[in-house]
Amino acid sequence: MTAMAEQTPTQVTQGPPAGDLGRRLAARRAELGLSLGETADRAGMAPSYLAHLERHPGAAPNRGALLSLAGVLGTTVSALTGGDVDLPPGTGRAGHTPEFTELTRTECGDLLATHGVGRLAVPTAQAPVIVPVNYSVVDGMIVFRTARGATPSLAVGCPVAFEVDRIDDVFSEGWSVLVRGHARMVTDLGEAQRLARQVHSTPWAGGRRDVWVRIQPYAVTGRRIGRRAEPDAPAG
Repeated sequence: MTAMAEQTPTQVTQGPPAGDLGRRLAARRAELGLSLGETADRAGMAPSYLAHLERHPGAAPNRGALLSLAGVLGTTVSALTGGDVDLPPGTGRAGHTPEFTELTRTECGDLLATHGVGRLAVPTAQAPVIVPVNYSVVDGMIVFRTARGATPSLAVGCPVAFEVDRIDDVFSEGWSVLVRGHARMVTDLGEAQRLARQVHSTPWAGGRRDVWVRIQPYAVTGRRIGRRAEPDAPAG
């Protein structure tokens, strides 16, 4: 039995990831499509120990465990532990064999549905302004809640742009989705109540934010920068 396996707790607490490390581990696993068991097996540790790391905020794995997990998840120890949280994204060099591709409408919709924070570009008297908003996708439309007079509320009645993206500094990869559409205020009380039941993202800013806004898209585009697949080496 390995040293990491010996640290395995005898009982695994069920539930969602709890600590910052746990959330980063689970999020990275989900991004790569890896189950907890697959990740643990590749890292040479017991699944119950990885579950412990993900679900206990006070878990303190040794550097060997972190290095193993970072290698399996294609990231860095600094990224897993939050050491790069204040660093601006995109400061790394371009990948060795980058490949630029356009995303399909279906791919754009799938990516929009995975996020909860996007950037809203709204017109103002002085110049366009871009602000982050917590959003959900309901019936194919971008939906968010704001306060009367707040900058996002200026979108009502205007053509707007809405953008989400994901940047992976480790591999110099990423994607972005751009939605262009018309913003409308939800004035029907029943509709507002329905949205309140269906949305999964609420305003982080708190306070009274009872203005519901929907963006009806007329154009959705996206692009991705990844690594070009290397040709298979000839059989020896």
